[in-house]
Amino acid sequence: MKKQLLAVLLGFSTLGFAGAASAQMTVPHLETVGSGEVSAQPDMAEFSVAVEENRPTAKEAKQAVDKAVTAFVERLLAQGVERSDIQSANISLQPQYHYPKDKKPELVGYRANRYVTVTVRDLDKLNTYLDNALGDGINRINNINLKVSNEDEYIEKARQAAIKDAIAKAESLAKGFGEKLDGVWRITYQVASPRPVMMRMAMDAAPEVSATYQDTEITIRDRVEVVFKLQD
Repeated sequence: MKKQLLAVLLGFSTLGFAGAASAQMTVPHLETVGSGEVSAQPDMAEFSVAVEENRPTAKEAKQAVDKAVTAFVERLLAQGVERSDIQSANISLQPQYHYPKDKKPELVGYRANRYVTVTVRDLDKLNTYLDNALGDGINRINNINLKVSNEDEYIEKARQAAIKDAIAKAESLAKGFGEKLDGVWRITYQVASPRPVMMRMAMDAAPEVSATYQDTEITIRDRVEVVFKLQD
């Protein structure tokens, strides 16, 4: 007697591929989702800082932020940071107005902003760079992203763990239903984008950062959706 089609959804309440795959298949099959994750200790970071200044004229505002950014970048270069690891954005300049009641707006000055993003390949130097930023006139630390330099290796480990998980689930379910697997019919995979650990801190908290990131772990996750054939 011909077996009826068997569809099993695991791991997630909704699967994008499940309905389409089931509608097109004409063989007994079983659908699973495998997930895997690995943990890693960060060994590098990326941080973003900014300088914002208000001055009576646009020229003065621009000169103020340019001075701070130039001093910070030059210090980083002197400390061995590669120029390619320093990204400084163009200036943003906006007029500032005062709005008196029942009168026309009055121009009172200009606000200038510039941002600098730095990749830190030696995590032990992160505090030093942050301290330098504050000393050079940078007045805002936007965020700090902790990362791992050999990210691809951890992604591969998470992917293999997800594959093993999908196979183990399929084998367990087939056995429980008295069925046997007969190979893979379809694999659906989307590359996962690892999310770095983001830290936010107050301007006066830079010296305390090391105590925080040294105990931090990054979790890298991956998943794979698989349709297995069942033996007739």
